[in-house]
Amino acid sequence: METINKLIEQGASWVWGPWLVFLLFGTHLFLTLRTGFIQRHIWYAVRLSVAREAGMKGDISPFAALTTALAATIGTGNIFGVAGAILVGGPGAVFWMWMTGVFGMATKYGEALLSVKYRITNENGQMSGGPMYVLEHALKARWAGVVFAVLTAIAAFGIGNMVQSNAISDIVVAKKDLLHVPLEDGTLKLIVGIVLSVSTGAVILGGIQSIARFCTFLVPVMAGAYIIGCLTILIFSWDKLGGALELIITSAFTGHAAVGGFVGAGIAEAMRFGIARGLFSNESGLGSAPILAAAARTRDPVRQALVSSTGTFWDTVVVCALTGLVLVASGDWQTEGMNKARLCDAAFHHLGYFGDAILLFGLLTFVFSTILGWSYYGEKAVEYLAGVGAVKPYRWAWVAAVFVGAVWKSDAVWNFSDMMNGLMAIPNLVALLLLSGVIAAESKRYFIENPKTPQK
Repeated sequence: METINKLIEQGASWVWGPWLVFLLFGTHLFLTLRTGFIQRHIWYAVRLSVAREAGMKGDISPFAALTTALAATIGTGNIFGVAGAILVGGPGAVFWMWMTGVFGMATKYGEALLSVKYRITNENGQMSGGPMYVLEHALKARWAGVVFAVLTAIAAFGIGNMVQSNAISDIVVAKKDLLHVPLEDGTLKLIVGIVLSVSTGAVILGGIQSIARFCTFLVPVMAGAYIIGCLTILIFSWDKLGGALELIITSAFTGHAAVGGFVGAGIAEAMRFGIARGLFSNESGLGSAPILAAAARTRDPVRQALVSSTGTFWDTVVVCALTGLVLVASGDWQTEGMNKARLCDAAFHHLGYFGDAILLFGLLTFVFSTILGWSYYGEKAVEYLAGVGAVKPYRWAWVAAVFVGAVWKSDAVWNFSDMMNGLMAIPNLVALLLLSGVIAAESKRYFIENPKTPQK
């Protein structure tokens, strides 16, 4: 078993190695140029995200599609992932993580546009879309759609379910003194598993409308509270903020020498780990978020694509950047013996109980929201493979898996799911590159038809 676990770990490391980082970031840059730097419309896209689309085809509002997609992407990677990037790549990793958000918006835009354009109406009258339908209907490659759907279904039960529920139980156990919970670890995990599975079932068994309603409330609250908390910490550390920003920018292009407990990192390490963590956090190019974009009520694929692109902006350009500033400004990354969890604990603890509460609230809500968002990704993948009749049994299996994940931990599950998650990107990126002409043409048409749209 140990040998199998080692092989799976090596496989996950290979999948998320430099070649995938280069392919993903290269696609970001290519689509940025192909769309004429679509990122310049970000504030118009933000306004669209809260505009109503009454009477249009679709299952949920554009804002609900955005918040549910954000529920899936805003997770522990926005906190622990940033800390990990800093510990191995130095402060400069934060800059390169931010760059993945800026350029990744073009990829998120492109994959959402294609998913809405090639979506279908299933036998229950609901919208079904995503890279699998793009691969089948636009590129006539159903086999590639099947491959993507299989990888998505596997990754969903792992990285979107069991490893997330396990993370919640681990967080509660680690913080039980702060929460004043006088229970044994095993008993506490069992209670967490029951509460979490019941809560998950109450949301997802009602389908996408139920998930979207809950995420429309949860995501603005959790993200808003975390952003306000980070800004409060930075305000109290305002004298260190300028130095932290300078360090992040200079280290991105010069690397950072060994200091304290930090072993030192060059430019290559800063780029590699910053880009890799940024890509993993915002999921631009992996093909997950466009599954939700396809469910949105919208009159035009470009309109919803613009809304979807703001997800990467909020996830990485805002949330990850704020986390990075808090961690770098704290200076704790230089302390001997730091790991991801310890660095986050130390940095947020500078504001005492308030900082601890912000970190705990962020971790718990971010992880739970990921379980909800990924449930829909997996559901649509299973529907593509086995039809709508498989959806209800899948939802019950999802609830059961949440409980299992909370009480049982296996690093092999995390690594295997991580590997499947990365492999999802390959067929999706192929479709994006082959259909980049469609993306460019649709974009040009939309802005010609909507002359009041800001062009510069």
